[in-house]
Amino acid sequence: MELQTIKNKIYEIRNQKVILDFDLSALYETETRALKQAVNRNMDRFPEDFMFQLTKTEWSELITKSDNLSPTAKFSPSRPYAFTEQGVAMISSVLKSKKAIEVNISIMRAFVLIRQYALSHRELTDKLQEMEARFDQQFSDVYEALTFLMDKNDQETNQKQREKIGYKITS
Repeated sequence: MELQTIKNKIYEIRNQKVILDFDLSALYETETRALKQAVNRNMDRFPEDFMFQLTKTEWSELITKSDNLSPTAKFSPSRPYAFTEQGVAMISSVLKSKKAIEVNISIMRAFVLIRQYALSHRELTDKLQEMEARFDQQFSDVYEALTFLMDKNDQETNQKQREKIGYKITS
């Protein structure tokens, strides 16, 4: 399964990375109704940090902000369940098919990639801020030099004031 496809189905809701039930059912190649039914039969396996149901406000905001939601999902009468990384892992124990295991492995890899990207982005930002603090004067000197070079008025004034060198033609 392509990781980019899975990555596009991961949303951030309540400051958590989640996959919605209809996207999971499409990945597992099962009906959303069947997935929800399996989850409801095993509710003790899905505490709130594994899965939660979106509020009406969250669902309407997601519909407004997301272009990649299917029309079927947008007009569904019921609010979807949102599964965190742990919830997705737990679904593979509820849905015991070979496809569920394969998809679960791919989803776990996508979550890991997103976490690694977020960490590397945060580390890069921290390093830049540290460099700015340490080399603040040097950065401002470079900035002034670049500003001077970019300012055409100053360059033209300086060129007029400079004495020309080279061969002079006198008539």
